[in-house]
Amino acid sequence: MSEMNFEVARHNMIEQQIRPWNVLDQNSLKILQEIPREEFVPKAFKQLAFSDMKIPLAHGQFMLEPKMEAHILQAVQVHEQDHVLEIGTGSGFLTAILAKIAKHVTSLDVHPELTEQAYSNLVPFKFDNIILETCDASQDYDTSRVFDVIIISGALQETPETYKNKLKVGGRLFLITGTNVAMNARLLTRVSDDQWSDIILFETEIDFLINKQSAKTFTF
Repeated sequence: MSEMNFEVARHNMIEQQIRPWNVLDQNSLKILQEIPREEFVPKAFKQLAFSDMKIPLAHGQFMLEPKMEAHILQAVQVHEQDHVLEIGTGSGFLTAILAKIAKHVTSLDVHPELTEQAYSNLVPFKFDNIILETCDASQDYDTSRVFDVIIISGALQETPETYKNKLKVGGRLFLITGTNVAMNARLLTRVSDDQWSDIILFETEIDFLINKQSAKTFTF
């Protein structure tokens, strides 16, 4: 597929998949046009980079559908001074989108191979505001840190108190909770030290967050 075709496919992805799924925030749409998704897709699936599908990664993991990534971006409304925690680095595409906007992004993945591949994908873009870590995010992660935005891309049966409490006041948490037959994407906002708003965004179904121990860090 030529570069011109990639641009056409990118445009079609936004107009035919993302906008119809009620993602209309102009800043979100703009950033999705600026980061080349095709550079984060495994070579075997490069021509499917803009398809409305989950793209397979190593270890049975997937890149989320473009419309899901767009909806996450619209929901959390990242600002230029925000510190972001992403749980589930995957290919590094959403990491790149977040880093393009935010002051800093810390991204965690349980699989060293995915962390290393995401690092390779991100290096050409010369970000200086990303830390990639291989660790078990289902365990308690660095309790001293708090974030403006947290994105958990694996499903959970219920909302983890640990990550609710890692939000600054005004901070936003995107997560998906439920069972295999009934899952909801949700946005939690910390409105005070002991209060959170909780909005159901849409119904969906994804794999559960993996529980496994390991450790490795890349700093850009």
